[in-house]
Amino acid sequence: MVLMGLGALLVIGGLLYMARTTIWRGPLSGRDSAGPVRQTLEPPQRSVRFLGLGENWPGILLMALGGVLLVSGASF
Repeated sequence: MVLMGLGALLVIGGLLYMARTTIWRGPLSGRDSAGPVRQTLEPPQRSVRFLGLGENWPGILLMALGGVLLVSGASF
């Protein structure tokens, strides 16, 4: 039961880490907020790159370890 609880905490921690990395990556309005008002707050250079493995590997590792602990805890 302890392994399953620890595994669940690791999975949730991994998800929160990846969400924090995505949200706090930078301001959505960009550095040129003193310029003319645009139609959207999303900067044009932002892409789907934030979903890549390079920035999210600690969160993915936490989720994988949590998954292993959940599976091993369920087998006992």
